[in-house]
Amino acid sequence: MFKKVLVANRGEIATRIIRACKELDVATVAIFSEPDRESIHVKKADEAYLVGPGPVEGYLNVTGIVELAQKIGADAIHPGYGFLAENPRLPKFCEKKGITFIGPTSEAISRMGDKIAGKQSVIKAGVLTIPGSEGSVDSEEEAIKIAKATGYPVMVKATGGGGGRGLRIANSEDELLDALSSARSEAKGSFGNTDVFIEKYIEKPHHIEFQILADNFGNIVHLGERDCSIQRRHQKLIEIGPSLILDEELRKKMGDAAVRAAKSVNYTNAGTVEFLVDKNKDFYFIEMNTRIQVEHTVTEAITGIDIVKKQIEIAAGMPLGIRQEDVQIRGFAIECRINAEDPKKGFLPHTGKVTSYYSPGGIGVRIDGAAYKDYVVPGYYDSMLAKLTVSGMTWAETVSRMKRSLSEFVMRGIKTTIPYQLEIMKNDDFLRGEFDTSFIAENPQLLEYKEYRDSLDLILALSAAIAAHEGL
Repeated sequence: MFKKVLVANRGEIATRIIRACKELDVATVAIFSEPDRESIHVKKADEAYLVGPGPVEGYLNVTGIVELAQKIGADAIHPGYGFLAENPRLPKFCEKKGITFIGPTSEAISRMGDKIAGKQSVIKAGVLTIPGSEGSVDSEEEAIKIAKATGYPVMVKATGGGGGRGLRIANSEDELLDALSSARSEAKGSFGNTDVFIEKYIEKPHHIEFQILADNFGNIVHLGERDCSIQRRHQKLIEIGPSLILDEELRKKMGDAAVRAAKSVNYTNAGTVEFLVDKNKDFYFIEMNTRIQVEHTVTEAITGIDIVKKQIEIAAGMPLGIRQEDVQIRGFAIECRINAEDPKKGFLPHTGKVTSYYSPGGIGVRIDGAAYKDYVVPGYYDSMLAKLTVSGMTWAETVSRMKRSLSEFVMRGIKTTIPYQLEIMKNDDFLRGEFDTSFIAENPQLLEYKEYRDSLDLILALSAAIAAHEGL
């Protein structure tokens, strides 16, 4: 096992990794930018080092991070998600400096990070992909020809894209030309690569992803699926597991396909294979995420397997220790991403100070977060402040538990997605499990929520009034 792990990330995922290391008796090192000096992950680690005065630059400095790890005696680096997690330069430089990268190989990251190359790999493994262009589209004429052959609507996607960036939907030739231009422009700004390709747009699908674990000895398993269909602008908002639309036969078919996809690039460590499932229950590979996912907590809740600890153990050269038949799914789990956003203003990110904070608890309730009272939400990073994950024995119990937990969750001083997600938990279609990726767009009434006031609000208000009256 490693002696010391440097966590090349920030916020809740850095804290999550630090906790896993502590349970494995591994020393931890945090890095931070100047705005993150008072962040929770900095306080939780055994050591912490400033990597740059700017808010972002230090987290993206491959050379600086690896050389810091070497200088302080860290023998491994965990990238978390975002920032450098899917940048093949980091594992390559780690190998050069004799430091273990906790994740897949640079070759696997490169292969699956390029959407076209990843698609070609899984096709050879017998995994069905969405019809479309075989490679990048170089001209408007080529795009028009492919779209006509595929049939509208189509998606224009950046080859190096992710998180909904560099992705556009076109319903006609005119829209296609606009989509090509805007997707390339966004892809250049986000990924430094203007290459795009075209796929048939699957209308109202379910977005289903399978969690993969693979060791260095050829052992590979999937840990079941997560349904990520509740999303806005291709950004996930709520994730559930297991999916309500999969039976055991379809689960086995998709799980087997996910394993084949991972094997096609000799994958090791944790990863996620993503599919779209159409109304006929046909499924298509869309991409593989070569890192830990935000929503890994859902799978941990329903399987009892600590995915982050498995990542560390695999990277340390230990065998997986799990066979496919050992993976048992128990009950259901839901994760809500608590974002500093105003849903009523198009999910516009919101900054400011958290003036009061109270997190929910009780049986089957888990919080992974980075916010606290007086925490100042910066405008430099992703807007997610916390992940609320609940589990229950039945779907109805799990939804009820999430509804209760969201009602308890207090985060004042900023706008958050909490009241909006509470409305989703009350929605009849959601309760019946009747939703797909169009759910948010087709339910605008969810935005008619009122800013709720709970018992803690009353307590805070009374306390403030008493303090003012007594001159405190």
